[in-house]
Amino acid sequence: MSIIQAIIYGIVQGIGEFLPISSSAHLIAIPQIFGWQDPGLAFDVALHLGTLAAVIAFFWKDWTKLIYSGIMNPKSKDGKLFWFIVIASIPGAVVGKLFEKQAESAFRNLALIGTMLIIIGIILYIADKRYDGEVAVENIGFKRSFFIGLSQALAIIPGVSRSGITMTTGLFSGLSKEGAARFSFLLSTPIILGAGLLKLKDLIHTPISSMPSFAIGVLVSAVVGFLSIKFLLNYLKNKGFGIFVVYRIVVGFTFIAIYLLRK
Repeated sequence: MSIIQAIIYGIVQGIGEFLPISSSAHLIAIPQIFGWQDPGLAFDVALHLGTLAAVIAFFWKDWTKLIYSGIMNPKSKDGKLFWFIVIASIPGAVVGKLFEKQAESAFRNLALIGTMLIIIGIILYIADKRYDGEVAVENIGFKRSFFIGLSQALAIIPGVSRSGITMTTGLFSGLSKEGAARFSFLLSTPIILGAGLLKLKDLIHTPISSMPSFAIGVLVSAVVGFLSIKFLLNYLKNKGFGIFVVYRIVVGFTFIAIYLLRK
């Protein structure tokens, strides 16, 4: 893998992990479309560690407060939110483990990916237009948080988008647009961390010759991921998800067309 390819993958991961457009869909599609060699699971893990660094760096004050309150004062608003996030992370972790093999084989299909991009895009459009809640993250409650956590399990299918499905569910449950995005980002932290730790053994066995590309990919995904979080939270203060809906539908049909033309 060249340095240029590593940079492109890093940019795609940094943008796709936090914007509701599915990073996994793009990371799977890019090598198939351009004929590049699949970078492999170890590189995918490395890129996710980059976006993990991004979300921790952006929300480090929030996480410091949440962890402290969760341990020292679990009945406070921050303490409850910490445990809501922990509990909401469980469905995604369980489903990810159960369907790990399918995620690495059967689900890596351009037609399926394109279809999911379109379907979730349409659902996101409905949520964006019809549901404009006012509930802040601090008042999310157990039912909302767990419902969003259940929806996150669907992100095992490339094209669904972890951030896309959790933000969509957040809107349906009454969260504000900014609140849905913020909770989605906080919820991403334990799931990315857990996946990274489980796959760390694959990263350890990476050849030394690949280290420069890996390091650059991680750095780029971290920087771009941080900027993506900042961009979306600011963007949603005055605007909706329409631009992402259009993008998902256009790219979804493109992926399906490419799949059919190659049959």
